[in-house]
Amino acid sequence: MLALDHIIDAARAVPRRIVLPEGTDRRIAAAARRAVAEGIARPILLGPRREVTAALDGEAGGIAIEDPATSGHTQSYAEALHLLRHAKGMDLAAAHRHIREPLAFAAMMVRQGDADGTVGGAVATTAETVRAALQIIGLAPGARLVSSFFLMILCEDYHPQKGAFVFADCGLVIDPDAAELADIARASARSYTAMTGARAKVAMLSFSTAGSARHARVDKVVEAVRLVRAAEPDLIIDGELQFDAAFVAAVGAAKAPRAAICGDANVFVFPNLDAANIGYKIAQRIGGAKAIGPVLQGLAKPANDLSRGCSEEDAFHMIALTCAQAGTLFTGGRTERGGEAGTSGGPPKTFALPTSAGGAAGRPIP
Repeated sequence: MLALDHIIDAARAVPRRIVLPEGTDRRIAAAARRAVAEGIARPILLGPRREVTAALDGEAGGIAIEDPATSGHTQSYAEALHLLRHAKGMDLAAAHRHIREPLAFAAMMVRQGDADGTVGGAVATTAETVRAALQIIGLAPGARLVSSFFLMILCEDYHPQKGAFVFADCGLVIDPDAAELADIARASARSYTAMTGARAKVAMLSFSTAGSARHARVDKVVEAVRLVRAAEPDLIIDGELQFDAAFVAAVGAAKAPRAAICGDANVFVFPNLDAANIGYKIAQRIGGAKAIGPVLQGLAKPANDLSRGCSEEDAFHMIALTCAQAGTLFTGGRTERGGEAGTSGGPPKTFALPTSAGGAAGRPIP
């Protein structure tokens, strides 16, 4: 799995401080121990010290433990949260209560520079995890929305193509319009290049290929491609394409002989969350692909989400990816160092969380 090796090597080069708000979960504790053993991270586990130590089976070497209820940071973090959220009606007493919640405490550690990234979601819902990140860490400069992707690894003998592929957006934006779809494509392309070092080739997926069907949903994808090309003319992108035309060279040559993508796409942007979420799970569960994510893009600093059904290995890989992400800060569709949360120059673009993740369709996270 060369792509995973690349990510783990990047993390090992400069081990980052990754705060794990669900420190009492044994999967997370085991992943933290492995991260220390393999030299990829300096984990910080949140929770009551006795419970975290028990989850670690008493093996806390190289792992910091912070209890939001008793930490020496709690007072200053509460004050920082009050300053950040008072315009939204949060008074100081509420900030003191809220900062004792592990997800909020972890996000504030990242915002304040006391951690380089955070990974949650093994226990908390996607809605809770993303809400804390968006409210406290904030959008990257220039970003208009937060989206997500799964890194899909194909490495089995039966896979016709092997390597790393990005599927987006599989976790957050339910029904993006053309402009939002274009933003997801651009961010995903940069994420792919930052993770793998390879040039992104973006396929904008549809039930139609090169005008084979006419529908408003096809028009949305075509418009998104136009917007991306206008913004980034050097980016290799094409659409609308059916998945087989984007993934199989012979099919691409037959269906879309003049397309810039001919079975060699490595970034697949789905037209909506239904298609993306179903697609990655079919690839994972039937196709045997390894799925790492959802990885968030568009935030000022790394904050990533795990599935509540995650394994220890899933958590370990997400820690590694978050470390590598912190090294390049491939967020908001830009690879850069620096940038402070909340300095994007305007209110965040509204996006919705899937109702299955605890959010309400069509309602923005405040």
